[in-house]
Amino acid sequence: METLKTHVVHGGTLRYLRHDSATTGTAMTLSVFVPPGEGPFPVLIWLSGLTCTEDNFTTKAGAYGAAAEHGVIVVAPDTSPRGEGVADDPAYDLGQGAGFYVDATEAPWATHFRMESYVVGELIALVDAAFPTTKARAISGHSMGGHGALTLALRHPHLFRSVSAFAPIASPTRCPWGEKAFAAYLGADREPWAEHDAARLIEEGVGAGCFDDILIDQGDADPFLTEQLKPELLVAAAEAAGQTVTLRMQPGYDHSYFFMASFMADHLAFHAARLKS
Repeated sequence: METLKTHVVHGGTLRYLRHDSATTGTAMTLSVFVPPGEGPFPVLIWLSGLTCTEDNFTTKAGAYGAAAEHGVIVVAPDTSPRGEGVADDPAYDLGQGAGFYVDATEAPWATHFRMESYVVGELIALVDAAFPTTKARAISGHSMGGHGALTLALRHPHLFRSVSAFAPIASPTRCPWGEKAFAAYLGADREPWAEHDAARLIEEGVGAGCFDDILIDQGDADPFLTEQLKPELLVAAAEAAGQTVTLRMQPGYDHSYFFMASFMADHLAFHAARLKS
């Protein structure tokens, strides 16, 4: 991995990195914060939402004070492959910046849009090879990235000790954002879509018994709450399946990074307790 720039923050080191990905066939960028000390440290992988790069979380979330306090490496990858020759769409909710953390099966997306394999395979291996990790991992994210965190944790529970999300797309098979993206990336047959829907995965018992709790923060003033996010579907699925989900409806908060920055320390503490147990 090539280091693009380095900053000292909260006594730790933040690096912006780039590498050529064998999974996506493109250059991929990410940020990695390493707390002060020799380590080794557990890792939190953060997945960002629609239109974001690795920079949104890195500069706006205010995560690194708590990460330094708890001794946690924080990894924030880009949300999709990018560059010349990579398929795209003029809309903000499809194409570059909108990878949805799935492996696309349909043209023209399938060539590069392999974000599930990238995160759970190549990214984890690169971070473990390049940084002093304990190989204990957690995953979290926001909106589209909250969907990604939930589904990747449920589908690959052996890789993660804990999972949380901010304002996740709880059931992408039942909202406009998800229906549009899944039709493009996965095809018109809706049956395979359920394999990437957190609410439906929980209903089916996928990942059952692997996580003692799933922490969700959701602002009740979020403009996307009713049409796109639908956390009630996740809660209903969890209740039916016997999976503990802690949904905290935060009064007055919207969908922005101001919301995430307000509760990020809670999520770092939640993960640290499980990563070090």
